[in-house]
Amino acid sequence: MLSNSAEPLYIVYDGACPLCSRYMQMVRLKRSAGEVHLVNARDPGNLRWVVVKIETAGFSLDDGMAMIKGSHIAHGRDCINHLALMSTRSNIFNRLNVWIFSSPARAGTLYPIMRAGRNALLTLLGRSKIHNRNDATS
Repeated sequence: MLSNSAEPLYIVYDGACPLCSRYMQMVRLKRSAGEVHLVNARDPGNLRWVVVKIETAGFSLDDGMAMIKGSHIAHGRDCINHLALMSTRSNIFNRLNVWIFSSPARAGTLYPIMRAGRNALLTLLGRSKIHNRNDATS
């Protein structure tokens, strides 16, 4: 589990995916999560080092969102599980998010379905995956 230390939390998601972007807008984290930085993997700006660190650790952002706190990286189902554990119960969306994804078993079962939905939506919208976005011209 990620510690509640004063280290900043970096959450990397696919900004071209409407579902991913909406999830990041709706999830509310507890104050104990500390300083939170949302990083669009397609346009990380000055936080490019976060994306590089995740990729260097062997995680693909095409396979799931990721987060970094200190030296710990959580990816995919582990990431969404950690986010649920850090979420408030401030509204119906967040209560449902906590109930569903605070269980590692439920997160592990549902995350691949969510990822397949993301991939299908990107295809329907004519958008490439993160690492293939420049391949359209090749």
